[in-house]
Amino acid sequence: MYQDLSVFTGNAHPDLALSITRYLDISLGQCEVFQFSNENIFVRICENVRQRDIFLVQPMVSPVNTRLMELLIMIDAFKRASAGRITAVVPYYAYGRSDKKDQPRVPITARLVANLIETAGADRLVTVDLHAGQIQGFFNIPVDELTALYNIAGYFKRKNLENLVVVATDIGASKRARNVAQSLNAPLAIIEKRRLGNDDHGQVLNVIGEVEGKRALIVDDEIDTGDTTVSSAQALEERGVIEVYAACTHAILSGPAITRLQESNIRELVVTDTVPLPAEKQIPIITVLSLAPLIGEAIRRIHTGQSVGELFHEVENEVGNFVQVGRQSPGQ
Repeated sequence: MYQDLSVFTGNAHPDLALSITRYLDISLGQCEVFQFSNENIFVRICENVRQRDIFLVQPMVSPVNTRLMELLIMIDAFKRASAGRITAVVPYYAYGRSDKKDQPRVPITARLVANLIETAGADRLVTVDLHAGQIQGFFNIPVDELTALYNIAGYFKRKNLENLVVVATDIGASKRARNVAQSLNAPLAIIEKRRLGNDDHGQVLNVIGEVEGKRALIVDDEIDTGDTTVSSAQALEERGVIEVYAACTHAILSGPAITRLQESNIRELVVTDTVPLPAEKQIPIITVLSLAPLIGEAIRRIHTGQSVGELFHEVENEVGNFVQVGRQSPGQ
């Protein structure tokens, strides 16, 4: 059995790390992570970690490549400091879309990132809602993939929306949306679209399923530029949907995403805190669900040798914890 449980963080999302340690009722580990003027990253662990069970909380958020390098260097530092076990807690796994060769002469970057994390010295990975399930197989170390879907479904159960249909943004997202639909006892519809090149733009071709006169909940793993979500919401409105809600695990919200959402017909967007939401992105329609209890409980179970899978049977029957950002959405 490993000795004391310790949680450390880089610069990606210290607020989430603090919330996790509050759940675990422990102090956040002391560690310096900064850049020199030449952009070289330096890490110094400020306490003894010999034979401790170490969890490093570091989602790969903007600037993605800097946060990834911070994680790798932190893993190496703890390995050299004789940590007992090192678990990389990566709530958002960047490069997840590059999970296969879908064009000639392109990399499989999700596999490369997995190799880097292993080579750096991580013994285990904890993550949340990977873009593609097969990414788990890119690792030769144990991977615990948590999901925010039960938290999202619990939130909308609490809203008790009538005549609801859950909508997948494409065929690939249909399994994720189907699970939410089952939790909410709602039918499923699917957006048929075509991806145009590598510029994050997709063309909506059709809506598969009965949506007219219903309230729609669009479900996806992440929202990046917002193009897919907003165009899907518009297509649903054109097909007679009376209200549109949206939900995702990872609120990347890059580029024109906030402007698109503000100008859209989406009544409420429900996200989680796997990535930080800076003040300029905290618009009134966004609600943030905290995953700190979920991640914290997973960490506790890993440390004590309990089942992580059983955790979801408990979460499924509970309403997800949430924190409202901005004003209450209309109609709540």
